Amino acid sequence: MTDEQQHRVSGLIQVDDPLETKEPVAKPIGIDLGTTFSLVAHVSCGRPAVIADGARRALLPSVVHYRRDGGVDVGDDAVARAIDFPEDTIASAKRFMGKGADDAETRRLGSYRFAAGAGPVVRFAVAGEGGAAARSVSPVEVSAEILLALRARAEKAFGAAVGGAVITVPAYFDEAQRQATKDAGRLAGLTVLRLLNEPTAAALAYGLDKKQNGLFAIYDLGGGTFDISILKLVDGVFQVQATGGDTALGGDDFDRAVAARLLEAVDSRPAGLIRAALAAAREAKHRLTEATETVIEFEYNGQRFKTRLVRDEFDTLIRPWVERTAATCRRAMKDAGCAPGDLDGVILVGGSTRVPLVRRFVRDLFGKDPFADIDPDQVVALGAAVQADLLAGTGPRDEVLLLDVTPLSLGLEMMGGVVEKIVPRNSPIPTSAAQVFTTYADAQTGMEIHVVQGERDLVADCRSLAHFTLRGIPPMPAGIGRVKVTFLVDADGLLQVTAEEETTHTAQTIAVTPTYGLTDEEVLRMLLESYERAEGDVRERALREQRVEAARILAATESAMAADRDLVTAELDAAMGAAMKTLRDAAAGTNADAIRAAIAALDEVAVPFAEARMNRAIGSAVRGKSVDAVLEKDRG
Repeated sequence: MTDEQQHRVSGLIQVDDPLETKEPVAKPIGIDLGTTFSLVAHVSCGRPAVIADGARRALLPSVVHYRRDGGVDVGDDAVARAIDFPEDTIASAKRFMGKGADDAETRRLGSYRFAAGAGPVVRFAVAGEGGAAARSVSPVEVSAEILLALRARAEKAFGAAVGGAVITVPAYFDEAQRQATKDAGRLAGLTVLRLLNEPTAAALAYGLDKKQNGLFAIYDLGGGTFDISILKLVDGVFQVQATGGDTALGGDDFDRAVAARLLEAVDSRPAGLIRAALAAAREAKHRLTEATETVIEFEYNGQRFKTRLVRDEFDTLIRPWVERTAATCRRAMKDAGCAPGDLDGVILVGGSTRVPLVRRFVRDLFGKDPFADIDPDQVVALGAAVQADLLAGTGPRDEVLLLDVTPLSLGLEMMGGVVEKIVPRNSPIPTSAAQVFTTYADAQTGMEIHVVQGERDLVADCRSLAHFTLRGIPPMPAGIGRVKVTFLVDADGLLQVTAEEETTHTAQTIAVTPTYGLTDEEVLRMLLESYERAEGDVRERALREQRVEAARILAATESAMAADRDLVTAELDAAMGAAMKTLRDAAAGTNADAIRAAIAALDEVAVPFAEARMNRAIGSAVRGKSVDAVLEKDRG
């Protein structure tokens, strides 16, 4: 065959030389960044699978040890050092993601040493050179070390770089916790394709595996967080109907309850003893999944601890934590407009759902046996791998559509300290919503934008997310300037707010990235109080809105009377003065209806003055012009 013939053939048929060296193809991965264990998975031959280490272990303990030589150990190597170096070994860092230094989580039973003067963000004090507590690390940095280890595991299995990652987060993670997780991914050198809610990831794994339509509850109880989501699956479309949860409730609390019992007779509790007791409690919890009783035995500093624990006593110790999930589940079903009988199934997610009491509790709560045929430890990572495969373009894009929701409402502060909700709770994401606002005062050239999150009607009862000021508004009479505020929530649940003045198109944009997150108590308070105090909130909101309206009308009336004082007769002056005093007195009170009535009374008294001003304005506009000219201008 001539060179020309060979060239023509090779243009039609691609011939690969088996000896030719090719660049390995980067592959997408899904990561379950868990409180107790973390996993990495990928899609192989069309199906998701977890990636194990050299010892065929799929679960990587979410534990990081900071060595005295400046090095870092992750996973089982870190666990092995936890008893001897408890303060330099960080476990369950996920529970501190996006948390403030004064959060209640920092005061629970644990062996951590927190850095002083670190600002609003939690930082752990760990060993530096020679063992001195010279370093401080944040939960983001700890999580990045775990993600680095998972990335290295995947790259070793692939023999290639990782192409991108989907990292799962609890559905109830707020803005700060989501941003912290994304920052950890970037710090680990990962291209974060998306943050995916853990219950949605689990449903994705189950839905694709079963090809089953219906309404499902995802009960996700892990080592440190609890989530409940109600999802509707229809022909590959996953619509989250409602979500709820607690970002500081999980198997760690079971361990603490057992450890507290082990140490109840001990007065001195050094960090090493606490860590040893927690480790022994965790092992006992695992054994009681199958056994009805166990012996807990461990040694610390020459002192031996030994006790017998039966499952009934274990159930009693952990029951308050398990029952705490019930109210959240009922609230999620109420938000979704369904009852337990409407559900087609309940999916268990998270290692803590292996506990027999938890499974019985879920069965009784929902009235049906839950699904647990996919390993609850692996199901989230498997779903994340499927989503990563889809986002990277290597999976069948028409296979599935994910429609997640916002966990809490997002809005703006209005005059009077009330909240205008722009993106309501449980809105499908990604989403965009906009609203136009007008200026409050004459010649106003700026507008303060205060973004808040929560369910209450008053700013004081919600969480502040961000402040920024839009400047450059042309000076105009009050109510004429128009500012459009747009909220954009991306697929990761992260928020961007833009304010634009519509005349000059002057705009200001801010990505909302607060430095610390909601405490457990704040999350529960926001939701529970939004229901319990709804009636009072409505009354208070109405009062504040009427006070703002009264102040606006009084200011406008006073300005108009000063500008056209010659149009105000003595009789009209007395009547309007009396009406204005009545309105001021009403606004100082607590009756919104009285303020509304006083506003209406002032409007009625001011009618002759308003008519006189209108006539003057019209007369000024047509003075010196012919009727034909005025009509022609009107036609134009």
